[in-house]
Amino acid sequence: MGKSGRLLLGSRGSSLAMTSFPPDTAATPRWRPGALLMASAAVHAGAAVSLLAAPAQWPWALAALAANHALITATGLWPRSSGLGPNVTRLPGATATLALTIDDGPDAEVTPQVLDLLRRDGVKATFFLIAERAEAHPALVRRIVAEGHAVGNHSFRHRHNFSLLGPRGFAAEIERAQATLERLSGRRPAWFRAPAGLRNPFLDPVLHRLGLTLVSWTRRGFDTRERDPATVLARLTRGLRGGDILLLHDGHCARDTTGRPVVLEVLPRLLEQSRRAGWRWVTLDEALPARTTPTPSSSKIELAP
Repeated sequence: MGKSGRLLLGSRGSSLAMTSFPPDTAATPRWRPGALLMASAAVHAGAAVSLLAAPAQWPWALAALAANHALITATGLWPRSSGLGPNVTRLPGATATLALTIDDGPDAEVTPQVLDLLRRDGVKATFFLIAERAEAHPALVRRIVAEGHAVGNHSFRHRHNFSLLGPRGFAAEIERAQATLERLSGRRPAWFRAPAGLRNPFLDPVLHRLGLTLVSWTRRGFDTRERDPATVLARLTRGLRGGDILLLHDGHCARDTTGRPVVLEVLPRLLEQSRRAGWRWVTLDEALPARTTPTPSSSKIELAP
């Protein structure tokens, strides 16, 4: 387990005092596989016993294993599933609150404009940052934190083969992102979102060890490929309920017919609709419980004004 922290704004907003926390191993239970993984282990054990007891039954054993692996694969390809481990898809107990999450940044062109729109409406969001991009744009990371938004871990490189990694690959990718984002933001992320939401059974033990909680979404607009802002907005708002977690992108975002990033057309309309409906926006840091209960010690970072 790593550190986590709480940031306190100075009177002029030009510096941030960070209270950091040492690991609290006593508060962290051992990782335990869920029901699906336990059932999968039982299927494998049963197939092995069957082959030893009656080798001629190998076609049935093979079919059982194939069906099991197909189920595991399908579960990993369903971003909102919890079959491979805990997965937050809604805010707990929320009635009039929503969470806006923004993925794949920071982007030098789009992120500043997204931040301007959020600041204009007084809305706080959670930015799931690709650490390699964050390293290229540290000033944007500092601005995200200074303006009161939360930072989540979206892996180091956003690899297309992320869901095919094994334990060591997951650990290397996610730990490197954790270290980078903590160094740049002064906060150790508590939330993780898998690239494209895809994963396999090896991911949850790594997240557990790092004190990260997997967060997906309730609704998304597919704004990385949909060029019509009205369609994206409709997908986000149709049947909107309190506690929903919404997903937009400031990186890898599609562009409308005029070449403008779709998120910049959708976001003002979304915020206007939510304001008229009386919704309140919260960050994941505000709405979700942390995985551990840290014990404070002190350190300090300085951020540019």
